Amino acid sequence: MSAIDVNTIPLEEIDVSKPELFHHDTWHPWFARLRKEAPVHYRADSVNGPFWSVTSHELIKEVDSNSKAFSSSSEFGGIAIADPPVVEGQVSGQSFITMDEPEHMPQRMAVAPTVAPTNLKEFEPLIRERAADILDSLPIGETFNWVQEVSIELTARMLAILFDFPYEDRRKLVRWSDLATAIPEVTGEDMDMQERYDELMQAAGAFYQLWTAKAGQPPKFDLISMLQHNETTARMNENPDQFLGNILLLIVGGNDTTRNSISGGVIGLNKYPDEYQKLRDNPSLIPNMVAEIVRWQTPVIHMRRTALEDYKLGGKQIKKGDKVVMWYLSGNRDESVFEDADKLIIDRSNARAHVSFGFGVHRCMGNRLAELQLRILWEEIMKRFHKVEVVGDIERLPNNFIRGIKDVPVRLHAL
Repeated sequence: MSAIDVNTIPLEEIDVSKPELFHHDTWHPWFARLRKEAPVHYRADSVNGPFWSVTSHELIKEVDSNSKAFSSSSEFGGIAIADPPVVEGQVSGQSFITMDEPEHMPQRMAVAPTVAPTNLKEFEPLIRERAADILDSLPIGETFNWVQEVSIELTARMLAILFDFPYEDRRKLVRWSDLATAIPEVTGEDMDMQERYDELMQAAGAFYQLWTAKAGQPPKFDLISMLQHNETTARMNENPDQFLGNILLLIVGGNDTTRNSISGGVIGLNKYPDEYQKLRDNPSLIPNMVAEIVRWQTPVIHMRRTALEDYKLGGKQIKKGDKVVMWYLSGNRDESVFEDADKLIIDRSNARAHVSFGFGVHRCMGNRLAELQLRILWEEIMKRFHKVEVVGDIERLPNNFIRGIKDVPVRLHAL
């Protein structure tokens, strides 16, 4: 793909929602220009209609923290720049992340105990056992796809545990997660939408069966059990839109952050070998490195809000009803906050200032679980391998919502 000089494009014609920017990893100069010249930028027409782009760290936090002025509700289009497909007679899916207060918080709190600190302590030995099993099965000195063998496999195993889902079917969870964001406006690719819907209905059917099997059972610390034993969500299975929407939200939330950060970390350490050496010299940097990987990778590229009122942001007048897109990927590269922002620096002092998990009432509920999985995995990697070496071209997914990675060819070097 030939490079385009972003500085030759009139400012009003810049459209950072194009999936190919993320497919080819060519987004950097586009967002750098917006941060410099128009951190609140209006694009009058796009595949997804008119929208405002918010690209600076400070202004992203301002929007994300103000749920009274900016709505996440599916009534206004939800949380992605692409309005969700709605077909009469089909289940559309509505989750607590696409609700405003007061409806949002009670549903969120129904599943929050699953990822509470006390429960995470219970998960730690299980995650370590799973990570060790995966790493011990990998071939030394042979080329394989890190995404398939490690990133996807570890998250699939954890999703099966979180949902108490049949372990042998765990890869279905990953497939359904991928389908949740696979619409043409997000990926830029054609898709048989009826086929997609049919597969998502298979997901709904599988979880209805799981729900039925657990009905009347004593409460456990898996997500389905917690939904059943909370009065706010106990009858969620009677509302097909909410049932499918919340299930898909929890699958995507449990899959994409961890999976793509696992892959992104390997890419980053290979791109900056001095940082990999820093890690070898001082493995105690792993917890801070995890935060830096989540900043540098930014698994969720954007979140969308809809203005509930006229609002002045960064000197620009946003009108009630306008689509406002917070580009987390850009906020995490804001040079005014992160020195040498494009570089992975594992001992970065303010790595935790990233916006990857959002702010305010919709801040990512599973952020600590994601960090826990990444920390444990890297602890186990460093016990076994001198280097996870990237030995070929990285293949990314065309997607303007999830920063997905499809193929990272690697070769392992033993200690």
